[in-house]
Amino acid sequence: MSVSRTDRKRVTATHSAGVRPLLLEVAGLTLSGLLAEPPQGEPRATVVAVHGGGMRAGYFDGQADADLSLLTLGARLGFTVLALDRPGYGASGAQLPAGLTLAEQSDVLAGALEVFADRHRVGRGFLLLGHSFGGKLALTTVARHRGVLAVDASGVGHRYQVEPLGRRRLHRRLEWERNWGPLGLYPPGTFRAAEAMVAPIPEREAAEIPLWPAMFDALAARITLPLRLTFAEHEGWWLHQESDLAEMASRLTAAPLVRVERQLGAGHNISLGRAARSYHLRALAFFTECLQADQDTGAPARDAAMTGAAAAS
Repeated sequence: MSVSRTDRKRVTATHSAGVRPLLLEVAGLTLSGLLAEPPQGEPRATVVAVHGGGMRAGYFDGQADADLSLLTLGARLGFTVLALDRPGYGASGAQLPAGLTLAEQSDVLAGALEVFADRHRVGRGFLLLGHSFGGKLALTTVARHRGVLAVDASGVGHRYQVEPLGRRRLHRRLEWERNWGPLGLYPPGTFRAAEAMVAPIPEREAAEIPLWPAMFDALAARITLPLRLTFAEHEGWWLHQESDLAEMASRLTAAPLVRVERQLGAGHNISLGRAARSYHLRALAFFTECLQADQDTGAPARDAAMTGAAAAS
């Protein structure tokens, strides 16, 4: 994840007020992350956010503008929000220099939820939010493990616009544009602040990138909980015409709710752009809807419609 284009505004904070670092010991690994909790009372539920390739947990606590942070917004709305560094990033980077496969990461993530629940109030339970490679991990985790109530994933599809082997031949500028989109989508200070959250993509993780289309096809029918997928208006890595999204949704045959939406004014890194607050509010509203439906009926009605403010590009 390149942030080679920088700007002049200096951002010195590493996390927002009300957000604190934490460590979890899971299966012999030390996972680092960021935690924000409601100021008073029991949380409604706990949102666990997992970042994409080449990023860290700070992706969900953007420092270029006060409105960017999922952690502070979620806590204000009554959720506990835990953003974890995935295995191979942050504190576990030295223990796992080559990283882990998606299946292995999903086992660690499931264990992390158990460890966290032993030590913290989690409210109604866990809601999983993933971006890009973290979206792959979210989908893999709920296909392999139980214990999550709903999933919101952004920046992850089922078919690439650019074949993974072709990515190696992309000029650095073109790769940057696919990751970020137009400069105007981001507030001043974004790219300087992002320098503190980027990290190398571990080797074993990178090796699975070409395998994702087949992996998704194999796991999609095993996802049995409500799911929301968001594609940025300027998404550059995934096919996202209406036919592509319909094909992706059609594979999620066991999910009681499949909602596919578009985020206007956003690039691939939605949570760092000016549209971050809108996206985060929609994600939290979806989670609230799922919690209410689960409380009222035990299972939300299936809805595979494509929704959102923009037509397919």
